[in-house]
Amino acid sequence: MSEQRPRLKGNKLAAYNHINKNERRILVIGDLHEPFCLDGYLQHCKETYKNYNCNQVIQIGDCLDNHYSSFHEPDPDGLGGGDELDFAIKKLSKWYKAFPVADVCIGNHDRIVKRKIFSSGVPKQWIREFSDVLNTPGWNFGTRFVYDNVQYIHGESGSATKKSKDDMMSTVQGHRHTEMFTTFSVGANYKVFGCAVGCGIDASSYAMAYGKHFKKPAIGCAVIFGGEFALNIPMDL
Repeated sequence: MSEQRPRLKGNKLAAYNHINKNERRILVIGDLHEPFCLDGYLQHCKETYKNYNCNQVIQIGDCLDNHYSSFHEPDPDGLGGGDELDFAIKKLSKWYKAFPVADVCIGNHDRIVKRKIFSSGVPKQWIREFSDVLNTPGWNFGTRFVYDNVQYIHGESGSATKKSKDDMMSTVQGHRHTEMFTTFSVGANYKVFGCAVGCGIDASSYAMAYGKHFKKPAIGCAVIFGGEFALNIPMDL
C-alpha cells in the first residue's frame, strides 16, 4: 500500500515537506543529574521528540550527579552511595525506556567515581563501563560526538558561543545550568552556531544546594536540524 499524503497546498505543503524531509533531527537532552532530575522533564523531552519529528537522541552529559562522592562537601543527611546509585539507576530506567538508543556525553559529575578510583591506583581493568553499571546497553557513552559537522560535548570551560568560535565549528553543550541559548557567528567564509542546551535539574533538591545563590536554572532541551540550526525548547514551569 502506497504512503498516503495529505492534500496540502502552498505554505502548508512546504511545511509538511520540510518536517518530513530526510535529514537528521537530533533531540538534545540537558544535564539530568539523576536521581535529582526535575519531575516532568522526561515528559517534556518526549513531547519535544514527537512534536519536532526527531530521529536521533543525544544526552549532553551529567546523567548522574554522584553527590555522595562529590569533590565538594556532600550533604551528611543525604543518600549514601549505594542508595543514591540505586535510585539513579531506577530513574534512568525510565529515560532508557523512552529513548533506548542514544549517544551520551560523559560529564564531569559522571566521571567523579572513576577519577577517585584512578587516584587510588586501581587499574582500569577493574572498572566497569557506564552502560553496564546503569543497565543501558543501547546507550553509547563518549566525550564528544560529531554529526553533520556539529560537535556535541558536555562543555566544562567557557560558553557554547566561545567554543564554536575557538573551534570554528558549530557546538552544542551543556554543563552551565543557567544558560539556554543559540547564537550564530558569521564571517566572510563561515557560519557556525553555539547552542547551550539548558538542563533538567531539580534546583530544590539537596544536591543542588550549592547553586541556591546563583541564577535560576534554565530548564529545557534543544533540537538540531540537519546541522544547520538549533532550536531551544524551554519547559513550561
